[in-house]
Amino acid sequence: MLIVDTTVVTVALPEMARGLGASLASMQWVVNSYTLVLAVLALSAGAIGDLFGQRKVFAGSITVFAVASLGCALAPNAGVLIGARAVQGIGGAAMMVAAMSLLGASYEGKERGTAFGVWTAVLGGAGAAGPFLGGVLTQWAGWQAIFLVNLPLSVLTLLLTRKFLSESPKQPSDVRIDFGGMLSFGVGSGALVYALIRAEDSWTSVPTLGFFVLAAVALAVFGMVERRAARPMLDLTLFRRAAFVTVLIVVVASASVFACLIYASIWLQSVLHLSPTAAGLALLPLAATSFVSSMLIGKRLHAIPPGIVLGIGALLAFAGCGLAWAMLDRDSLSLLPGLIVTGAGMGIAGPAASTAILSSVPRDRAGMASGAMATFRQLGQTLGVAVLGLVYTSRAELADVFLVTAGLSLVAAVLSYLVLTRNTAGAPSRTRGSSAAAGR
Repeated sequence: MLIVDTTVVTVALPEMARGLGASLASMQWVVNSYTLVLAVLALSAGAIGDLFGQRKVFAGSITVFAVASLGCALAPNAGVLIGARAVQGIGGAAMMVAAMSLLGASYEGKERGTAFGVWTAVLGGAGAAGPFLGGVLTQWAGWQAIFLVNLPLSVLTLLLTRKFLSESPKQPSDVRIDFGGMLSFGVGSGALVYALIRAEDSWTSVPTLGFFVLAAVALAVFGMVERRAARPMLDLTLFRRAAFVTVLIVVVASASVFACLIYASIWLQSVLHLSPTAAGLALLPLAATSFVSSMLIGKRLHAIPPGIVLGIGALLAFAGCGLAWAMLDRDSLSLLPGLIVTGAGMGIAGPAASTAILSSVPRDRAGMASGAMATFRQLGQTLGVAVLGLVYTSRAELADVFLVTAGLSLVAAVLSYLVLTRNTAGAPSRTRGSSAAAGR
């Protein structure tokens, strides 16, 4: 539900603009307001979950997401819709981080790998299937349906949460919320994401450069605040851990693959003149192979160092993007081999990244690490959209986009092998020792 809502609206934007009497340019903020809030609040949500319990945060975030979804469907104008999407992002940020922490706390050993495999399979499949689902729902039920479908799913998830999920470990009760860190990081990351969004139009305009400067200043303040805080929102000593830093870098590089799919969809519709539904179908092979490979690798993660698995996944993404670059022609079928191999790589790398990031930090920092990973993933995707946008608009060549993405995937593979194979090989799983929790 969370990931589908990042991509499902892209094909519905023209219909939304007509229905609300708004310009298509203003409708772009229906997408951007959601992803902006996701990136800004993920780290704060992780810290709050560590303090008050990830299960409470998870249940609360689903409620916020459902109410905001109803607000989106009932929006009378573009302004209300954009605002409701921002509130959706608040719920989505907390939902993403809490879910990952709860998985890490509820399973152990082989079952933890399987759980992260299923989790990543759903994430990858949802991201690729979003445009197709959006096209079908918009065509047959109207654009409001892409938001209304979240309501029964939210109710079902709340019922399952109450029945099956137990609370994750919390920090001591005397720990206070790091408001200074939240404010400075919110301003810094928000300014950075907004600058990257504006950079899609111009990297050198005064407003864009101004927001980059604001981001640098606010993030510098954030670093000073966190160094002095007794209980920081982000423990900066984690960045002394080579495995932690490397996973974050690999996540940023890997996020470019998702950004690449945006331009593949644009190319299919603008160059090959496919309908939104047909373009979504053309990208489904990536979702299918990602789903299958995540399920398969998740069952074996307990026996293989996650650094090796992450490196293999990134290497396959490099091979798949390279194959798409080499074989691309004026035919959607020319993308098929590259999409299949890339999907396999994405599916393999996802569970390994989740396992590696949680293995690199203490148990009571799981929410913090999950929040950092979610933040860096979203920042990486936003940066990827901006950079690949420059590549695509310069010559309108999808092949160049695949070539750049292949290079970034190769960097991720090399880093995984050089650093993570030494730092996470054989890292023991930190568990609660509760067989009941593991059974869940």
